[in-house]
Formats: sequence, structure tokens, C-alpha cells
Amino acid sequence: MHPGDLAVTTTVLVVDDDPAIQTMLSIILQRRGYRVLTAGTAADGLAQLAAHQPELVLMDYQLPDRNGLSALLEIKAQYPSCYVIMATGRGNEELAVELMKAGASEYLLKPFDTRILSDRIEGVLKLREIELANQALQAEREHLLLEIETWNRELQTRVQERTEALHRAQSEIAQTEKLAALGYLAAGMAHEIRNPLNSISLFTQLLGQGVEEVEIGDYLSKILKEVDRIDGIIRKLVDAANRTRLVVDDIRLDQVVQDALEIFSPQIEARQIKVSFNCPEAVPPIKADRTELEQIFTNLLMNAVEELPQGGQLSIQITSPEGLIEIRVADNGSGIAAEHLEAIFKPFFSTKSRGTGIGLPVARRIARLYHGNVVVEQTSKAGTTFLVTIPREQAKGTH
Repeated sequence: MHPGDLAVTTTVLVVDDDPAIQTMLSIILQRRGYRVLTAGTAADGLAQLAAHQPELVLMDYQLPDRNGLSALLEIKAQYPSCYVIMATGRGNEELAVELMKAGASEYLLKPFDTRILSDRIEGVLKLREIELANQALQAEREHLLLEIETWNRELQTRVQERTEALHRAQSEIAQTEKLAALGYLAAGMAHEIRNPLNSISLFTQLLGQGVEEVEIGDYLSKILKEVDRIDGIIRKLVDAANRTRLVVDDIRLDQVVQDALEIFSPQIEARQIKVSFNCPEAVPPIKADRTELEQIFTNLLMNAVEELPQGGQLSIQITSPEGLIEIRVADNGSGIAAEHLEAIFKPFFSTKSRGTGIGLPVARRIARLYHGNVVVEQTSKAGTTFLVTIPREQAKGTH
């Protein structure tokens, strides 16, 4: 859909106490065909909302009369069909997660990059259209269920099965669009930087405790490797922002998994975790971007290592059934609660106090970019097994 078509009847309210920013955003948005309203305070913005019912609000986090989180909660409570993009000059991951959990549809840092601002707004409006349509379908579903109460049991069963299938499909589409609108890759990269930083910290602590000279070179080499990895992650984030193509090479998944295991070797050794790596046959290479695939397994291994007790067991098995490559990552931790099985793949859901809930959604999203998937194959109090499937043959234009 062309932006101009989307914006024919679309009103955007800009709430910012800086007149220069109001003027700049008004010019940019009006050129794209949007109707633009402006406000300098949260109170003025809420008054404009009541009077004009705009589809979208672009609001600064720091306002003279109240902070953006407070205003956001009030907007979502009174105007649920109005979507909100938050902007701030002091952004961090914790604030972004807090705002998204409170109902923000997007999170932008100042100063604005005018090259992508309109695309972000268009993405949020498209997401709004999908979710409102989904709500209408849900309402229609409830109406139909009332009408078919007089039908026989067989017909009710068939309708229920089809309705549940439609609900799952709609939920999948809405979840995928929301993750894409947020910029899953950017969020994933920020999340992934924690892994090499953790390794650098551990090796630095070991150096500070005094080690053999032969070990110093090995530790320094690993630290430099992790620094290079951070640099690669940041370059990937920049590439995504500039919409450059990913680097696709012939990649062997067994090597990617072994490299990911090496990242966690300090934690594995310190906690005496027993690792079993089983790859009974040669794994055929696939056309892929190595950095993306590494994200899948560093996320899965990080979850497993954090879950395992002292002396726990971590098992990795790679097989190549017809047309597929399957990687199973199993641990003997305490398992995943049944009520959390669906939620763990949703953005921002986490059972950990410091977790951001980004790792598993990003892992599944990347696998699906390669027409594969990440699922929980089995879980119990005796442990959990995640199954990653990737087709051997990658269609052209996967990315």
C-alpha cells in the first residue's frame, strides 16, 4: 500500500514541547499526506485526542506536565484504538521494554532519522489496521457462535475447529507483524551484545586472578574474538537500518553450534556442566547469513545454561532427515510450565526478573526467515528439548 493511500483519512497527533520539532514533524508528515495536529503538553494532547480522535500519536517521553509513560497509560485506557509511538532522547533497553509493555506500538530515539521515520509510522498504521480487523473478526466469531448454538453437535465441532484454526492464524500474523514493526533485528542485536560482553567480563576476571602465561594468550585471544563479535553485531544493526543485503555464504550448522558452545565455555566450566555433542553424519551446508544463525543458538544455549543446576547436563544432537537439518538442544533443568509454553515465543514475555523476553521470539523469527522453525519438542520436570528445523535448500530471495 502506498503511504499516501494509507494516510487519506489518517490523523497524526504530535505531542512535544519543542516547537521546532513540532514544525519539522508537521512538514514531514504533511508531505506524506497525513493530517497533522500538534500539542506542547500532555494535557493539551489529551484534549486534542478527545476532540479529534486521531489514529496515531507521536509523543515525547519528557513532557513539561507529566512523563510519557503516565500519558501513554491514560491514552491506552481511554482510546484503545489510538496507537502510540514514543520518542525519547535518553533511551535504554529497560525503558523500551517498559513502554512496549504499557501499550506503545513503537519506540524511537531522538534525534529522528527522517529517512526511516515515515516508514516506522506507516508500519504502525498497517499494524493497527491488522489488529483492528482481527478484533472485528473476533467479534464476528462470537456472534456466529451464538447463532449456531441451536445446531447439532457435529456441526458445532466442525465450526469450532475451523474457528480455532482461524484464530491461530490471525494471532500468528498479528504477532509477526508486531515484532517486525518493532524492528526485531535491532532488538535482537541489542539483546545479543550481552552474551559476548558476559564472556569478556569472565575472561577479564580470570586474568585478574592470576593465571599461567600460556593461558593469558588464550584468554586474550578469546576476548578479542568476542570484541570482533560485538563489532559484527553492531555492523549488522547498521546494515539493517540502511536496508543493505545480508551476507549469504555456505554455512554448516554444526560449526555454527560449536562456535556458539565455545562462547559459553566459561559458564560451562565454572558450573561443571556436562556437554554432549552428537552429530553422526556430515551436515550439508546451506545458503545463509552466519550472524543470524548464531543468534538462534546463542539464545537457546543461554537459556539452557541459565536454567541448569551445578553439574547439569546439556545435550546437542544434529541430524539430517530428508530435506531438513534438525538440531535438538536439551537440558535437564526444571522444565517449562504448561501455561508458559505458548507465551515464551511472544515478544517481551519473560519469567526472569532481568529478562527482556526478546531472545526466543528473535530465534523463532530468524528460523522462519529460512522457512524453518523453533519449537519446544518436549518439556517436563526432568528437562526441556528445543527443536530447530531448517530446510537444506533455501529458496532464492529468502531475505
